[in-house]
Amino acid sequence: MSRKPFVRQVSKTGWYLKHPRYMRYMSREVTCIPIAAFALLMLCTLERLSRGPEAYESFLAALKGPWGFLGLAVILFFAVYNATNWFNVTPKAMPVQVGEEFLDGKYIVGAHYAVWAIASLVVLFFAGVL
Repeated sequence: MSRKPFVRQVSKTGWYLKHPRYMRYMSREVTCIPIAAFALLMLCTLERLSRGPEAYESFLAALKGPWGFLGLAVILFFAVYNATNWFNVTPKAMPVQVGEEFLDGKYIVGAHYAVWAIASLVVLFFAGVL
C-alpha cells in the first residue's frame, strides 16, 4: 500500500504576497535592480571619461536633465531603502556575543547608522560640499 505525500500548492509568482515578512524580503531583493543600474551608469561614466573631456561633458549634461535627475533620485531612494533594511536585519544575521549574553540589536543597528553618517560626512567633506 503506497501513500502519496501531501504537497501544498504554492503559487510560483505570488507566494511572497501572502505574508508581510515575505513582502519585506522581496522588497529588499528587488532593490538590487536600481543598484545594478547605478553600477552600469558608473561604467558608462568611466567609458565616456576615457573618450575625452568633450564626451564626458556631454554625458554630464545629459545627466543634469530632468530624466537624469529623476533616474538618480530613484536610485538614491532605493539605495537608502536597501541600506536601512539591511541595517535593521543585521542583528539577526550577525549576533554579537559579549561574554554569556548577546548584545542588544539596537546597539548593532545604531553602530551601522553611525558609521554610515560618518562616512557620508567624510565623502561630503572631500567633495567640497562641507
